[in-house]
Amino acid sequence: MRRVFVFAALVAVLVGLAGLVLTRPQRVDRAQLEGATPDLARGEVVFYAAGCVSCHSAPDAEGAEKLILSGGRQFETDFGTFFAPNISSDPKVGIGSWSALDLANALVHGTGPNGQHYYPAFPYTSYANMTAEDVASLHAFLASLPAAAIESKAHEVGFPFNVRRGLGGWKLLYLEPGWVVEGDLTDQQIRGRYLVEALGHCAECHTPRNGLGGLKRDLWLTGAPNPSGKGRIPGLTADQLDWSEADIAEYLKSGFTPDYDSAGGEMVEVIENTSRLSDDERLAIAAYLKAVPVPQIELPSE
Repeated sequence: MRRVFVFAALVAVLVGLAGLVLTRPQRVDRAQLEGATPDLARGEVVFYAAGCVSCHSAPDAEGAEKLILSGGRQFETDFGTFFAPNISSDPKVGIGSWSALDLANALVHGTGPNGQHYYPAFPYTSYANMTAEDVASLHAFLASLPAAAIESKAHEVGFPFNVRRGLGGWKLLYLEPGWVVEGDLTDQQIRGRYLVEALGHCAECHTPRNGLGGLKRDLWLTGAPNPSGKGRIPGLTADQLDWSEADIAEYLKSGFTPDYDSAGGEMVEVIENTSRLSDDERLAIAAYLKAVPVPQIELPSE
């Protein structure tokens, strides 16, 4: 019996050590950023394409105040309440002291400067596909924005979700860099894929999730329950969105639908961002959406 106990204890220790190794926060190799030249103009495009202002500006900010990224917006989920942090250029309570490598670690691996796991309320599962040049350019643009000396609010997350080490296991399951839509795509569709799957992180809202919060990639962009509990976020696949590519591009520019209705809810802020992209980029998004496969299964009703 003593040998059995000792053996079981050794197995438990080995399993525990393996777990610690597998769930440790990952970081970007510094060499990946070498040669990535920051471009401030490009950084501004990335900033709006990635929707940074929609989450990190103050809840009631308007106009130029939206560029003060003091955070504070509240997001209710099944796992707890999350608050967008201060990502302004303040060196103490913002990210003003971060290097481009620190930002890359956060965007690509969901890892903070102190080695902590970030919750996937921050959509690093999409940003993981960003290029080094875009990360460096975004870092430069964020540094050019105003500082705000406002402390970030602590997330309200209960056990076991408040054990951040467990997020390492979640990442093993659901942090999957790489493209969902592949195949024989045109250059325009490839550009649109980058804007939708990486920067725009559209799937974070428009794709259903499983019980652990992982995206159901086999139901890519087919729509999802609204976190508010009211209705569904619409699907963007061709069987659900029958607009022409020109209609989609116009909607992303003006917010007007082909039926002369206008965007509402959270899409208003999304349109504020996509309206700042070029016509070519909006058309690329539209071309990509037309290339997204339609799942051959029955989708949930409203």
